[in-house]
Amino acid sequence: MSRWFKHIAFMLIVALALGACSRVGLAYRNLDVIIPWTLSDYLDMNGEQKSWLDERLKEHLSWHCTTQLPGYLDWLDRLQTMITTNQVTDAALQARAHEAEQAIAETAREITPSAIELLKGLDDKQVAEMNDAFAKDQRKRQQEYLKPSLDQQIKERGARMEKRLNDWLGPLNTTQQQRVATWSRTLGEQNTQWLANRVHWQKQFSAAVAQRQSPEFPQRIETLLVNRESLWTPAYRQAFANTEAQARSLFVDLMAESTPSQRARLLKKIEGVRKDFSDLKCLKAGKQG
Repeated sequence: MSRWFKHIAFMLIVALALGACSRVGLAYRNLDVIIPWTLSDYLDMNGEQKSWLDERLKEHLSWHCTTQLPGYLDWLDRLQTMITTNQVTDAALQARAHEAEQAIAETAREITPSAIELLKGLDDKQVAEMNDAFAKDQRKRQQEYLKPSLDQQIKERGARMEKRLNDWLGPLNTTQQQRVATWSRTLGEQNTQWLANRVHWQKQFSAAVAQRQSPEFPQRIETLLVNRESLWTPAYRQAFANTEAQARSLFVDLMAESTPSQRARLLKKIEGVRKDFSDLKCLKAGKQG
């Protein structure tokens, strides 16, 4: 389930929790997936740091597979039951989203001490490179998500969502396509709000790392990684709640308009993710133990 932790935006319950779960085995071979921000994107580590991190990640990975994955299987069961029994409601989706958020927070808490230790050991050159990478990330995303006109942003957002849905449901009918277009229009300038909050978080992270030898550093990093919502701007808090509500409404309506073949495809895709989890050797070893 690579990238669950990285700037999670509730686009759609299935996209949130399942969309990035394809090829679970590959994700589990890519050890940095359980870090809540992508080290390789922002940090140029030396050999000693990479070796240390590798060992830590193996430990975290073992913990994650044996203690967390069984809960994901139960979560997938609940998702399948919702679809099979035609109980895809706003309340049910809120419950599944809350469960996913709790799982994310639990893993973030587990790996935060390693993140703190790694960050404490960075030299000034590495910190400068990290800040440069943040700035590059901001420029890239502004170019991609803010430079187009609002009409174009809305069109591209709808196209991205339709592409995800086609993967999970198969081709959308005309009514479903129109509903996706309405959803995208309703979000309006969400790109601006999302990116502003991302920049806000990165600035606070950089400020914390600049003071990485201070006694307050561990607590600041824990807040940034585990309780990042507490640092959101009031405007983004409101925007995020709206984004979640609109995503739930979209999915409820799409499922209400879904065909038997679309539901069958969705259930088959979820079952595929479930099998990928169940087949992981670490999970089997835990059951045998």
